[in-house]
Amino acid sequence: MAESSGSGSVSVDVERISFGGKDHLVRTRCGSVTVAVYGDEDKPALITYPDVALNYLSCFQAFFFCPEVASLLLHNFCVYHINPQGHEMGAAPMSSDVPVPSVDDLADQVADVLDFFSLGSVMCLGVTAGAYVLTLFATKYRERVIGLMLVSPLCKSPSWSEWLYNKIIQQVLLNLLYYYGNQGLVKECLLQRYFSKKLRGDAQCPESDIVRASRSLLDDKQGENIWRFLHSINERHDLTDSLKKLQCRTLIFVGESSQFHEDAIHMATKLDRRYCALVEVQDCGSLVTEEQPHAMVMPMEYFLMGYGLYRPYQLSSSPRSPLSPCCISPELLSPESMGVKLKPIKTRVGISL
Repeated sequence: MAESSGSGSVSVDVERISFGGKDHLVRTRCGSVTVAVYGDEDKPALITYPDVALNYLSCFQAFFFCPEVASLLLHNFCVYHINPQGHEMGAAPMSSDVPVPSVDDLADQVADVLDFFSLGSVMCLGVTAGAYVLTLFATKYRERVIGLMLVSPLCKSPSWSEWLYNKIIQQVLLNLLYYYGNQGLVKECLLQRYFSKKLRGDAQCPESDIVRASRSLLDDKQGENIWRFLHSINERHDLTDSLKKLQCRTLIFVGESSQFHEDAIHMATKLDRRYCALVEVQDCGSLVTEEQPHAMVMPMEYFLMGYGLYRPYQLSSSPRSPLSPCCISPELLSPESMGVKLKPIKTRVGISL
């Protein structure tokens, strides 16, 4: 057991080796979160945050197992995977006596994690609910975020239909799944949230191996813990006006079949179009990192060129200094450069406000 402190409100209780990385249980002002650290801590930091009911393994495993992604990101970054409270592997049910954090509390937790690891400016990668948390973090701590890579992001408050949909899931979790696990209705709702209909299959076509694996992983999640994170996200506030204050480049991915496709388009139109690129992935749901991770490689590669980061074969040495944006040619964010001609990627850049 390791004890250390990076600030007055943050400490690490447990450190263990897991799947090639180190898992740290970091105590923050709003409770403890598990952070898995992969790579050389002298390199620039990449922070990840998953969607509801997912942890870093179920949200980013196929993504980081993709050789092109691994060579691009793990060569250039030390990756800090933040799991939402109670979403780590083998998590116990959280006590109902513990207050449910607000989305602002979740963003402050990210700041506490950075303080513990003595991180300055970081790159962020988030998926849907996790993308919202990291975007909120970027608006509150602008000097600490050098860039955002967001997958099927949320930035508005929930629509009436999303709010009601989530409330139904929450009620089922409270009344039934707390005792019987994530079965039936809630599991199907979550899989619909993540994956395209094509991947989920039907009577004529069986569901894919990715969906079956996700279904199995959801069996291990505690209903009470999912309810808490979903409740926090369902009470989120609109970030539209705050987006204008962002001072970092942003790369947005969204599946064309995502439930949050319109949200991603809305967010892209509100960001400074000189520093934002939108990549729409055909035949894909919200969880692009698992469903079509290869579609993310080329846009990320051009995006990271703006920070002087390249694929390993293009580097003479591994980066050791903090990230600092360099002058990036506008052509690097053009549709041609971002891979619009290469299926299944369709790219929108320079969206009219």
